[in-house]
Amino acid sequence: MKAGIVGLPNVGKSTLFNALTRSRKAEAANYPFCTIDPNIGVVVVPDERLQVLQAIAKTKVVIPAAIEFVDIAGLVAGASKGEGLGNKFLANIREVDAILQVVRCFEDSDVVHTMGEIDPVRDIEVITTELVLSDLEAVAKRIDKAQKKAKSGDKEALAEVALLERLSPHLNDGKTANTLEVSPEEKSLMRMFQLLTAKPVLFACNVAEDDLATAEANPFVQKVANYVRTHHDAAYVPISAKIESELIELSPEEAKEFLKDLGVDDSGVSSLIRASYELLGLQTYFTAGEKEVRAWTIEKGWKAPQAAGVIHTDFEKGFIKAEVVAYQDLSSLGSVSAARDAGKYRLEGKEYIFHDGDVVVFRFNN
Repeated sequence: MKAGIVGLPNVGKSTLFNALTRSRKAEAANYPFCTIDPNIGVVVVPDERLQVLQAIAKTKVVIPAAIEFVDIAGLVAGASKGEGLGNKFLANIREVDAILQVVRCFEDSDVVHTMGEIDPVRDIEVITTELVLSDLEAVAKRIDKAQKKAKSGDKEALAEVALLERLSPHLNDGKTANTLEVSPEEKSLMRMFQLLTAKPVLFACNVAEDDLATAEANPFVQKVANYVRTHHDAAYVPISAKIESELIELSPEEAKEFLKDLGVDDSGVSSLIRASYELLGLQTYFTAGEKEVRAWTIEKGWKAPQAAGVIHTDFEKGFIKAEVVAYQDLSSLGSVSAARDAGKYRLEGKEYIFHDGDVVVFRFNN
């Protein structure tokens, strides 16, 4: 599962990508299109539960969950018609599962804004418009194709036409596909359309170093907060990409001291990673033993055999039962034996739907 980092040129995308991946993989420069080919980085998901489980399991090996971030070229108005790197940009977005849109919420005369004055809502609307225009073109082509098929009475084609004919005016009003009210069946159908605006989105408000401690009072951040709640039904996270890029060179202790001097506990990158993980519809379960404590990533709603399959396909094929204890119960009781004595360990079958934080041992046939 990948989250694509998008935004206008010079808003801090590549700086944020470097901060997230703790690398210098992406060139961060004061000119448009310094990112041409997308950079890809694997990012560890911060999870304090791992250290607690490590102490309980008495192991030295801890393996956290991870997700991929893709740094995509900056977009300009007219991208849907091929302006700038438009076609490349849109093709790259099509390949990701969720969108992390970086919005500039800082003033800096040394870093030019390609559209003049700082206006984060305008910037969001520019990108949304280009994605909507691209989707409108895709919907128009799909309607034409589905209508021909529907003439024969094909039920799937008829359902497709009905949904597309609702989508078209919705998009024409400048609204994104993910804000259209749909049934579960229509939601599954819409996935087949591969629309850009159907992807879940999270907004990263990139603030100046001095504004991080009071980011919620930043007028630009407030504008973004009000706008994305009402127009996108989306969340936002204030972050300072500049601070994060400076932390790359520091040890964890030095970084903590640096942030303390700025009046904050975290620059926001941990919150951003966790929010992106959530945005992708992911959750974590754990295995914990003397060999290692490990976080496993699954999609929300997965049943026990599917969850077992991420460890090994044999676990899914030969699934018998899952021994399950909730992290909260295990951590409060302090040991596996205490959790068993308290009746908190359960045997679950094939229909069990995993919850975030489940600690598991699988029983399976070889």
